[in-house]
Amino acid sequence: MTSATDRDSITINPTPRSDSKIRCCPINNTLNIIGKRFTILILRNMINGKQNRFNQFLNSIEESNPKTLSVRLREMEKYGLIKRKVYPNEKPVRVEYHPVEKGLELQPILDMMAAYSLKYCSKDVFKDAKPREFREVYGREMAKISP
Repeated sequence: MTSATDRDSITINPTPRSDSKIRCCPINNTLNIIGKRFTILILRNMINGKQNRFNQFLNSIEESNPKTLSVRLREMEKYGLIKRKVYPNEKPVRVEYHPVEKGLELQPILDMMAAYSLKYCSKDVFKDAKPREFREVYGREMAKISP
């Protein structure tokens, strides 16, 4: 655990070094891709909930609506996070969405967000308000960031 005095001695640079070849803040860039309403929840449901149909997302993501959900799925496909698969020979035509490598690489971020909430927001998350470990809630270890 880091103490207040330890934190005071740490220099945190909020943006990359100015001499780097980076055009924009990488954190802000990622937020532009995954920070829009419902995007993270759609990914969560695809990866953890094994959902892949429009109506599954619509019925399971609180406050979602067809228009915004359609826009988000198109954006996620454009950014290369998911792939849309159409089954034209089925009646009615079936459409599914599946995360691809670029989308699956976000699993560690989703896990870290969950772990943060389990630890620091337990009053909001749990009826008994007691913090819990990630493994206790999800029954697995947190995903690791791939090299």
